[in-house]
Amino acid sequence: MIHITLGARRYVNAQEDQLGRSIVGFDPVMNDDALFHANRGCWVLGERAEKERYVLLSHEGEVRMAIEIDSLVPVAGGRKAIEGRYLTSGHEVYDAYVGKPTPVETIRNPITYFDSPLGARACYCGCGESVASGWFVIGHDQRALHARISKIGTVREFIDWFDSTYVEATGE
Repeated sequence: MIHITLGARRYVNAQEDQLGRSIVGFDPVMNDDALFHANRGCWVLGERAEKERYVLLSHEGEVRMAIEIDSLVPVAGGRKAIEGRYLTSGHEVYDAYVGKPTPVETIRNPITYFDSPLGARACYCGCGESVASGWFVIGHDQRALHARISKIGTVREFIDWFDSTYVEATGE
């Protein structure tokens, strides 16, 4: 799970901000919509972030919001913005973390990661096992790949099929 520590609310130039925001950070008078839109980006998120399902936003040692990630979209400067939805009472991640102390030790970097038993997803290979971080149980990516290869035939036949059907994106 991703954990982001927010500073106090501060004003930014909406014409210069990559997401058109006029404020970022936390203010206790912000409603959930305002908090989400002010803080969904622009973050320096590592490769691990692509494997995570949830983000927690904290301020002064307390979790203020939990967000379910749909995608992380690139913005200028190698940063990313979160596309998704904030969670509400009744969702297991919200109920476990929001309004409670941060689940990680505060460090200088505002972005940290931690393993949570909540919010696990089913292994993407289709086996039904639970994965806390990432898309596959260890080794199951190969299982999924080879299961698909076998639907075509041999590895050589799969390569022939792939090479004859794949169209390289031109970027135009």
